[in-house]
Amino acid sequence: MRRVKRLAAAIFLLGGCLATVPASADNYPSRPIRLLHGFAAGGAADTLSRIIADGLSKRLGQPIIVEAKPGAGGNIAADAIAKAAPDGYTIGLVTGAHAISAATYKSLAYQPADSFEMVSTLVYYALVIAVRNDHPAKSLGELVAMAKAKPGSLSFGSVGFGSTHHLAGELLNATAGVEILHVPYRGDSQSITALLGGEVPVIVGTPVLLAPQIQSGAIRGLAVTSPVRTALLPDVPTVQEAGIKGYDVRTWAGLLAPKGTPPAIVAALNAATRDALRDPDLKQRLETAVGGEVRGSSPEEMKALIETEITKWTGVVEKAKIPKI
Repeated sequence: MRRVKRLAAAIFLLGGCLATVPASADNYPSRPIRLLHGFAAGGAADTLSRIIADGLSKRLGQPIIVEAKPGAGGNIAADAIAKAAPDGYTIGLVTGAHAISAATYKSLAYQPADSFEMVSTLVYYALVIAVRNDHPAKSLGELVAMAKAKPGSLSFGSVGFGSTHHLAGELLNATAGVEILHVPYRGDSQSITALLGGEVPVIVGTPVLLAPQIQSGAIRGLAVTSPVRTALLPDVPTVQEAGIKGYDVRTWAGLLAPKGTPPAIVAALNAATRDALRDPDLKQRLETAVGGEVRGSSPEEMKALIETEITKWTGVVEKAKIPKI
């Protein structure tokens, strides 16, 4: 009887050990994968997530379930991803705000570069500085002149504190020598609604969501934040064209997984992602979704990008004297 009990105990312990054996790519994935992002449903991050989820699902043979966890500039979702089991069944889509958080928060529950296994970048895209069509400023130069004449009298909306949209506006303040106050919203849709409703006179938004409103005449695009004009809004000049030299803000989106996800699974996700990005139809859908450029990467390249962005935006925050939260 004692031998039987010892054997049963050994089997129980062995089963426990097997349960903790890291997942491998041999049978990965064998069930649905959850893809988290940190912004409002219907926004650019949500759209990108659903497009890439479709491409990954076809290549991995399992459903990819997109889940939005908006708030704190993407930090709520990033924290959830960092704390998820590192088995390849929870991955995340992050944007340029992921690196900005390191510059705008006193402390985070995770490390933007070191708490994750990077998978691949997806797209790069510019932003748009816009006003309602009945606003007296007909150009960015006129808006800057108004802001200089009455410091603190203007405000701009963004998708949230710590977002690239937010820091793009703060960089405009610093480089143009103005003081346009920041008002955070929960996603592009809310900031556009606020602009149209007169809550804020200016917003920094995503080109693809602003384009229909600009084309209809409801909103006027004053400038795009990249050094060159975007194909989606060819008639909207750049910030540099308005005389603000050296201004360059392009955000990005990419996929990552929790730290400790087995290398074989990270490699499988990277291969599936880069194969999906080579598909002409999916590539066009991604580029159309943000008015940007598809660009995949290795995990190492994505980590290097995030580290470079952290350094860049830390400098912007310090120069603009933005208080950390």
